[in-house]
Amino acid sequence: MATTAATARRTGAWTPWLYLAPALLLLGGLLVYPVYQLGLISFLEYTQAQVSGGEPTTFQGFGNYATLFADEQFWQVLLATVLFAAACVVSTLAVGCALAVLLTRVRALPRLALMLAALGAWATPAVTGSTVWMFLFDPDFGPVNRVFGLGDFSWTYGRYSAFALVLLEVVWCSFPFVMVTVYAGIRAVPAEVVEAAALDGASQWRIWRSVLAPMLRPILLVVTVQSVIWDFKVFTQIYVMTNGGGIAGQNLVLNVYAYQKAFASSQYSLGSAIGVVMLLILLAVTLGYLRILRHRGEEL
Repeated sequence: MATTAATARRTGAWTPWLYLAPALLLLGGLLVYPVYQLGLISFLEYTQAQVSGGEPTTFQGFGNYATLFADEQFWQVLLATVLFAAACVVSTLAVGCALAVLLTRVRALPRLALMLAALGAWATPAVTGSTVWMFLFDPDFGPVNRVFGLGDFSWTYGRYSAFALVLLEVVWCSFPFVMVTVYAGIRAVPAEVVEAAALDGASQWRIWRSVLAPMLRPILLVVTVQSVIWDFKVFTQIYVMTNGGGIAGQNLVLNVYAYQKAFASSQYSLGSAIGVVMLLILLAVTLGYLRILRHRGEEL
């Protein structure tokens, strides 16, 4: 009997994996193989000459990474990417969480209107949204300059104003995910807990900081990690709104920099090396965040 029970337990342990097998195979084909190819190309000499068959492909080892890390522009672009992504993540979380709390305070009709407007922004393709924002801030015909009396001020000419413009567009198309997710989490919090805090004299900010935020920490973890991944690999908004990275590359981020290396310069191996570096950075950030939460005893 004991042997039969042990066999049943082992069989039951494999049952979930059997159900997940089709999805895992699909993910393996869509994710694992492209990542493998990306890593492989990063160790080769792979330029237009190799693509056209004019020269043989040779193994470079870590030569492409050595070339990349010796390039001063790479470190400048990396720093700009980290700072820009951090600003986008903080702004997106602040706007999304604030609007999620607002949704719990307004009536049904304004709530529905805000939800529909937010979902419309979320569903808008990045190219379309970037083009609309470019028109709104156009120095000649844009309504923003006219309303604020800025004349023919060009938002995309200066480095910081261009980054600020792209940040606004990124937040505009990203905050709905945070807002809807956090709003769903707030609605799951027992109303008695919030009411008790209010009766004790806690302000709205104190209720959020001391009551809601700790209870919503698993949800905030998800939206934070997701926002880091999205904002760190921003491409379309930068490419469209700054015309490929701004004047003299002043608004380059890693994704656009990799695109320029791979396709504009036909240095596919260097572009792949940049992609691998981005992948490793995102993995390190995500795993580090999860490890911190585990040390604090949080449930994931």
